[in-house]
Amino acid sequence: MKNLKLFIAVAILTVTAIQIQAQGIGIRGGVNFQNINGKDALGDQLENDLITAYHLGVIAEAPIAPTFLFQTGLLYSVKGAKSTDDFLGAEITSTTKTGYLEVPLHFMFKPQLGNGHLILGFGPYLGFGLNGKATVEVGGQESDWDVEFTKEVDGNGNNDTYYQKRFDAGGNLFFGYEFAGGLSVQLNTQLGMVKINPEYSGVDDESKYNNTGFGLSAMYRFGPK
Repeated sequence: MKNLKLFIAVAILTVTAIQIQAQGIGIRGGVNFQNINGKDALGDQLENDLITAYHLGVIAEAPIAPTFLFQTGLLYSVKGAKSTDDFLGAEITSTTKTGYLEVPLHFMFKPQLGNGHLILGFGPYLGFGLNGKATVEVGGQESDWDVEFTKEVDGNGNNDTYYQKRFDAGGNLFFGYEFAGGLSVQLNTQLGMVKINPEYSGVDDESKYNNTGFGLSAMYRFGPK
Protein backbone atom coordinates (compact mmCIF):
# COMPACT_ATOMS: atom_id res chain seq x y z
CA MET A 1 0.00 0.00 0.00
CA LYS A 2 2.87 2.37 0.78
CA ASN A 3 4.38 1.79 -2.68
CA LEU A 4 0.99 2.37 -4.30
CA LYS A 5 0.53 5.71 -2.51
CA LEU A 6 4.08 6.78 -3.40
CA PHE A 7 3.62 5.78 -7.03
CA ILE A 8 0.31 7.62 -7.41
CA ALA A 9 1.70 10.74 -5.72
CA VAL A 10 4.78 10.84 -7.95
CA ALA A 11 2.71 10.19 -11.07
CA ILE A 12 0.21 12.97 -10.31
CA LEU A 13 2.83 15.53 -9.30
CA THR A 14 5.15 14.95 -12.23
CA VAL A 15 2.47 14.81 -14.90
CA THR A 16 0.68 17.87 -13.49
CA ALA A 17 3.91 19.85 -13.23
CA ILE A 18 5.04 19.00 -16.73
CA GLN A 19 1.70 20.03 -18.22
CA ILE A 20 2.06 23.54 -16.82
CA GLN A 21 5.07 24.34 -19.00
CA ALA A 22 4.68 21.57 -21.56
CA GLN A 23 6.24 22.18 -24.93
CA GLY A 24 4.13 19.37 -26.31
CA ILE A 25 2.04 16.32 -25.47
CA GLY A 26 2.63 13.15 -27.46
CA ILE A 27 1.22 9.69 -28.02
CA ARG A 28 3.91 7.04 -27.87
CA GLY A 29 3.82 3.34 -28.67
CA GLY A 30 6.15 0.57 -29.71
CA VAL A 31 7.53 -2.89 -29.26
CA ASN A 32 9.39 -4.28 -26.23
CA PHE A 33 12.00 -7.04 -26.25
CA GLN A 34 12.04 -7.96 -22.58
CA ASN A 35 13.88 -10.38 -20.34
CA ILE A 36 14.29 -11.18 -16.66
CA ASN A 37 17.92 -11.41 -15.59
CA GLY A 38 19.58 -12.10 -12.28
CA LYS A 39 20.28 -15.13 -10.10
CA ASP A 40 18.29 -18.21 -9.14
CA ALA A 41 17.92 -19.69 -5.66
CA LEU A 42 21.38 -21.33 -5.87
CA GLY A 43 23.07 -18.11 -6.97
CA ASP A 44 23.49 -19.20 -10.60
CA GLN A 45 22.78 -16.78 -13.45
CA LEU A 46 19.32 -17.02 -14.97
CA GLU A 47 19.22 -18.22 -18.57
CA ASN A 48 15.97 -16.80 -19.93
CA ASP A 49 14.98 -15.79 -23.45
CA LEU A 50 13.47 -12.53 -24.67
CA ILE A 51 9.76 -12.10 -25.14
CA THR A 52 8.15 -9.68 -27.58
CA ALA A 53 5.62 -7.31 -26.00
CA TYR A 54 4.56 -3.65 -26.31
CA HIS A 55 4.21 -0.26 -24.63
CA LEU A 56 1.68 2.52 -25.17
CA GLY A 57 0.90 5.80 -23.47
CA VAL A 58 1.06 9.58 -23.22
CA ILE A 59 4.28 11.61 -22.99
CA ALA A 60 4.81 15.29 -22.13
CA GLU A 61 7.94 17.43 -22.54
CA ALA A 62 8.91 20.73 -20.87
CA PRO A 63 11.95 22.91 -21.61
CA ILE A 64 14.64 23.35 -18.98
CA ALA A 65 17.13 25.29 -21.13
CA PRO A 66 17.76 25.65 -24.88
CA THR A 67 17.93 22.12 -26.36
CA PHE A 68 17.43 20.55 -22.88
CA LEU A 69 14.05 19.21 -21.77
CA PHE A 70 12.40 17.18 -19.04
CA GLN A 71 10.10 14.36 -20.17
CA THR A 72 7.55 12.34 -18.26
CA GLY A 73 4.20 10.66 -18.83
CA LEU A 74 2.20 7.50 -18.25
CA LEU A 75 2.87 4.27 -20.15
CA TYR A 76 1.37 0.81 -20.05
CA SER A 77 4.34 -1.50 -20.61
CA VAL A 78 4.39 -5.31 -20.77
CA LYS A 79 7.51 -7.07 -19.44
CA GLY A 80 8.56 -10.65 -18.75
CA ALA A 81 10.67 -13.53 -20.01
CA LYS A 82 10.62 -17.01 -21.50
CA SER A 83 12.55 -20.12 -20.46
CA THR A 84 12.88 -23.66 -21.84
CA ASP A 85 13.90 -26.71 -19.79
CA ASP A 86 13.97 -30.48 -20.21
CA PHE A 87 12.38 -32.76 -17.60
CA LEU A 88 12.43 -36.52 -18.10
CA GLY A 89 12.75 -36.03 -21.85
CA ALA A 90 9.86 -33.56 -22.08
CA GLU A 91 10.41 -29.94 -23.08
CA ILE A 92 8.89 -27.42 -20.68
CA THR A 93 8.40 -23.84 -21.87
CA SER A 94 7.51 -21.15 -19.32
CA THR A 95 6.47 -17.65 -20.30
CA THR A 96 5.76 -14.76 -17.94
CA LYS A 97 4.14 -11.47 -18.98
CA THR A 98 3.39 -8.64 -16.54
CA GLY A 99 1.70 -5.35 -17.37
CA TYR A 100 3.05 -2.26 -15.60
CA LEU A 101 1.85 1.32 -15.31
CA GLU A 102 5.12 3.17 -15.80
CA VAL A 103 6.20 6.77 -15.15
CA PRO A 104 9.41 7.83 -16.96
CA LEU A 105 11.44 10.72 -15.50
CA HIS A 106 13.80 11.66 -18.32
CA PHE A 107 16.30 14.38 -19.11
CA MET A 108 16.67 15.01 -22.84
CA PHE A 109 19.20 16.71 -25.11
CA LYS A 110 17.36 17.70 -28.28
CA PRO A 111 19.52 19.79 -30.66
CA GLN A 112 18.39 20.65 -34.16
CA LEU A 113 19.73 18.35 -36.84
CA GLY A 114 18.64 18.99 -40.40
CA ASN A 115 14.94 19.80 -40.52
CA GLY A 116 14.28 17.97 -37.26
CA HIS A 117 15.92 17.23 -33.92
CA LEU A 118 18.31 14.61 -32.59
CA ILE A 119 17.04 12.93 -29.40
CA LEU A 120 19.38 11.79 -26.62
CA GLY A 121 17.90 10.98 -23.23
CA PHE A 122 18.31 9.16 -19.95
CA GLY A 123 16.69 8.93 -16.56
CA PRO A 124 14.89 6.72 -14.06
CA TYR A 125 11.48 5.11 -14.33
CA LEU A 126 8.96 3.93 -11.75
CA GLY A 127 6.68 0.97 -12.49
CA PHE A 128 3.62 -0.43 -10.75
CA GLY A 129 2.38 -3.91 -11.64
CA LEU A 130 -1.25 -4.07 -12.71
CA ASN A 131 -1.77 -7.58 -14.04
CA GLY A 132 0.09 -10.59 -15.35
CA LYS A 133 0.03 -14.23 -16.35
CA ALA A 134 2.48 -17.12 -16.40
CA THR A 135 2.02 -19.86 -18.99
CA VAL A 136 3.64 -23.31 -18.87
CA GLU A 137 3.56 -25.56 -21.95
CA VAL A 138 4.38 -29.27 -21.72
CA GLY A 139 3.86 -31.64 -24.64
CA GLY A 140 1.63 -29.17 -26.48
CA GLN A 141 -0.65 -28.58 -23.48
CA GLU A 142 -0.76 -25.22 -21.74
CA SER A 143 -1.51 -24.23 -18.14
CA ASP A 144 -2.03 -20.59 -17.11
CA TRP A 145 -1.27 -19.08 -13.72
CA ASP A 146 -2.30 -15.63 -12.59
CA VAL A 147 0.34 -13.27 -11.22
CA GLU A 148 -0.22 -12.34 -7.59
CA PHE A 149 1.65 -9.29 -6.33
CA THR A 150 3.17 -9.60 -2.88
CA LYS A 151 6.40 -8.81 -1.05
CA GLU A 152 6.54 -12.07 0.88
CA VAL A 153 5.03 -15.53 0.43
CA ASP A 154 4.13 -17.69 3.42
CA GLY A 155 5.59 -21.18 3.11
CA ASN A 156 5.62 -22.50 -0.45
CA GLY A 157 2.57 -20.50 -1.52
CA ASN A 158 -0.10 -21.68 -3.94
CA ASN A 159 1.02 -23.94 -6.77
CA ASP A 160 -1.51 -22.30 -9.12
CA THR A 161 -0.10 -18.82 -8.60
CA TYR A 162 2.97 -16.98 -9.86
CA TYR A 163 4.23 -14.53 -7.24
CA GLN A 164 5.95 -11.24 -7.97
CA LYS A 165 6.53 -7.91 -6.27
CA ARG A 166 4.37 -5.11 -7.58
CA PHE A 167 6.92 -2.26 -7.60
CA ASP A 168 9.65 -1.91 -10.22
CA ALA A 169 12.17 0.84 -10.87
CA GLY A 170 15.33 1.35 -12.86
CA GLY A 171 16.98 3.41 -15.57
CA ASN A 172 16.28 4.20 -19.22
CA LEU A 173 18.67 5.26 -21.97
CA PHE A 174 17.43 6.18 -25.45
CA PHE A 175 18.27 7.96 -28.67
CA GLY A 176 16.34 8.78 -31.81
CA TYR A 177 15.23 11.47 -34.22
CA GLU A 178 12.20 13.79 -34.38
CA PHE A 179 11.11 14.87 -37.85
CA ALA A 180 9.87 18.35 -38.63
CA GLY A 181 6.20 17.34 -38.50
CA GLY A 182 6.39 16.07 -34.90
CA LEU A 183 6.78 12.36 -35.62
CA SER A 184 9.77 10.74 -33.89
CA VAL A 185 11.35 7.30 -33.68
CA GLN A 186 13.75 6.08 -31.00
CA LEU A 187 15.61 3.07 -29.64
CA ASN A 188 15.10 2.47 -25.92
CA THR A 189 17.12 0.43 -23.45
CA GLN A 190 16.01 -0.33 -19.90
CA LEU A 191 17.75 -1.77 -16.84
CA GLY A 192 15.64 -2.72 -13.84
CA MET A 193 17.35 -2.09 -10.50
CA VAL A 194 14.70 -3.43 -8.12
CA LYS A 195 14.31 -7.09 -7.19
CA ILE A 196 10.91 -8.16 -8.51
CA ASN A 197 10.69 -11.67 -7.00
CA PRO A 198 9.28 -11.89 -3.44
CA GLU A 199 10.82 -13.42 -0.36
CA TYR A 200 9.62 -16.85 0.77
CA SER A 201 9.28 -17.06 4.55
CA GLY A 202 11.52 -19.71 6.09
CA VAL A 203 13.51 -20.12 2.86
CA ASP A 204 17.09 -18.86 2.52
CA ASP A 205 18.01 -18.37 -1.13
CA GLU A 206 20.06 -16.01 -3.27
CA SER A 207 17.53 -15.40 -6.03
CA LYS A 208 17.23 -11.93 -7.49
CA TYR A 209 15.17 -11.17 -10.59
CA ASN A 210 15.37 -7.89 -12.50
CA ASN A 211 13.47 -6.65 -15.55
CA THR A 212 15.70 -5.72 -18.48
CA GLY A 213 15.07 -5.02 -22.12
CA PHE A 214 15.14 -2.76 -25.13
CA GLY A 215 12.59 -1.58 -27.64
CA LEU A 216 11.60 0.59 -30.55
CA SER A 217 9.15 3.47 -30.21
CA ALA A 218 7.28 5.87 -32.43
CA MET A 219 5.72 9.05 -31.07
CA TYR A 220 3.69 11.91 -32.47
CA ARG A 221 4.06 15.13 -30.50
CA PHE A 222 1.37 17.79 -30.58
CA GLY A 223 2.36 21.39 -29.91
CA PRO A 224 5.22 23.65 -31.06
CA LYS A 225 7.59 22.00 -33.53
